[in-house]
Amino acid sequence: MAKIDKNASDQEKENITSGISKKFRQSPLLYIGSVAILVLVVVTFIGGDLLSGGRFGSGGGDLTFGYYDRAPISWVPGNVFQQYYERIIHYYRSQGMDVNDYRYESHIWRSAYEFAAVHTAIIQVMKKTNYTVPDKTVDRNVAKLDQFQDNGRFSPALYNQMSDSSRRSLWRQTQEDLIKAMFFDDLTNMLMSSAEADFIANMASPLRSFDMVSFKVDDYPASEYLAFAEENKELFNSIHLSKISISSEREAKRIRDSVLNGTTLFEDAAMSQSQDNYADRGGDMGNMSYFELEFDIPNVSDRQNIFALASGDLSEVINSGNGWAFFRIENEMTEANFDDLSVMEKVRAYVRNYQRGSMEDWAIAQARDFINAANESGFDSAARVKSLEKQSFGPLPINYGGLQLFTTLASFTIPGLNSQQLGEIASNENFWKISFSAELNTPSEPFVQGNNVIVFYPTEVTNADEETVSGVAAAYSGYWLDNVVDRSLQPYFLNSAKMEDNFWDVYSRVFRQQ
Repeated sequence: MAKIDKNASDQEKENITSGISKKFRQSPLLYIGSVAILVLVVVTFIGGDLLSGGRFGSGGGDLTFGYYDRAPISWVPGNVFQQYYERIIHYYRSQGMDVNDYRYESHIWRSAYEFAAVHTAIIQVMKKTNYTVPDKTVDRNVAKLDQFQDNGRFSPALYNQMSDSSRRSLWRQTQEDLIKAMFFDDLTNMLMSSAEADFIANMASPLRSFDMVSFKVDDYPASEYLAFAEENKELFNSIHLSKISISSEREAKRIRDSVLNGTTLFEDAAMSQSQDNYADRGGDMGNMSYFELEFDIPNVSDRQNIFALASGDLSEVINSGNGWAFFRIENEMTEANFDDLSVMEKVRAYVRNYQRGSMEDWAIAQARDFINAANESGFDSAARVKSLEKQSFGPLPINYGGLQLFTTLASFTIPGLNSQQLGEIASNENFWKISFSAELNTPSEPFVQGNNVIVFYPTEVTNADEETVSGVAAAYSGYWLDNVVDRSLQPYFLNSAKMEDNFWDVYSRVFRQQ
C-alpha cells in the first residue's frame, strides 16, 4: 500500500495536532467517552421526521450545503451525507422516538451535514498528502463486506445482484473509509509519544483506602436557630400591609392624595390602578416579616419608617426598586414571638437562605471536635461516642475529575452520597488535597461539599497491580486518544477558514419550497 507523503502533509497535520493537543492538555476531562458524548448531543438536539430519504429523497437531486477547501458537501442519494442521515433516523427509531416530528427536522439534517463535512475535510487533507489506496486493497475490503458473504465466503452471485452504479458507489465509499482509517492512525500516532502511555498508566498509583464520617449542615440544631432569632429579633417583627404600585412617581402621589382626602377608596385604587400582584386583592399583602419586605421596600430607612406607623396610616410614596409605591398599615407592627411555630419556620428559612455560612461553621466545628476526639482515643472510638456512622471506600488513586481511565470515586457506594454528589466531590480540587495529604491513620481536615462536612481517615496505601497498570496503558493508547481526535475534529474543521458553511441558507430555501 502506498505511503503518505509526510512532507506534503506536515503543515496541515501539525495545525490539527497542535489544536487538539492544546485542548487536551487544558481540559482532558472533556474528552472522556467522546463517542457517548456525541451520541448524547445527537439525542438532545435531534428527533425529527422523515422516512428513509426524507423530503429530499424524492427529488434525487444534488443539494450542496457547503464546501471544505472547495470540495462540495452535498446530499446525494446513497452518498455519505445521506448515510449519516439514515443512521441518525435509525438510531432514534431504535430508541422509540418519533422521527416524524417536524419540529426537529432541521437538527437531524444539520447533524448529518456536520458529520459529512468532517468526512469531506479528512478526504481533502489526505488528497493533499498524495496518499492513495491501491485498487486491489479496496477490492479485498469490498469482498469482505457482510452483504456479499454466503456461509462465510465471498459470493460473486450476491455481488452481481447489485447494480453497476451501486457497486461503484460502494467501492468509492470503501476507498474513502480506508483513507480515513489511515488519517486517524497517523494523527493518533503523532499525538502520543512512545513513553506517554506508560507515564499515564503510572498515575494509577498510589491508591488510598479511607474511612470517613460526615456531618450534615442541615442538622443545624433548634437551639442555634433560636439563638440567631433572639440576636436578630427585628428581622422577624411583622406588620400587616396593603400596597399600591405605580410606575410614575407623580401618578403615585396623585393617587395617594386622592385616597388620603377620601376621593378614592384605597381598595378601589389598588384594583383599578395598581401594577403588582396584590391588585386583585385590593392591595392586601397579608402579614409580612421585616426581612420579607426587603424586595418591596429596599431602602432600610423607608422600611423602618413604615414599621413605625400606626394602624390605618398611609406611608409616603417611596421608590420600590422597579417603580413607586405607597402602603396602608392594616395592623401595626407586632414583635416576633419565637414560641410561635410559624415564626420559627420563617427563622429557619431565613438562616438557610441567607446565613448558610453560619450553618457550615457549626458543622465544621462539630467535625473539629470529632477530630480532636479521634486524635485522643482513635477514629472508631470517637465515632462510637458521637454516634456517627463510619463509611469506608477505596482503594482509590488521585483521579481529579473522575477520569474513566482510572478507578473513580463514583464507582464506590457510600451511603448518604449519591453518584452525582460523588462526581461533584471528585471534581473538587480540595478533596484530593485534603484526603491525600492527610497522614496514614490520621484524620484529615474537614472537607465541605454541599450539605456535608466530611472527615477522611486514610487506612491503607497500596500500589496498583501490574495488570491494572497495563490495562490503563492499553486503554489510553487504544481508545483515549481516538476519543480526543474524534471530539476535536468536528469543531476544528467546522471552524476552519477553509470551510464555507451555507447549510442554513440552503436548508431554508429548499424547505420553503416543500
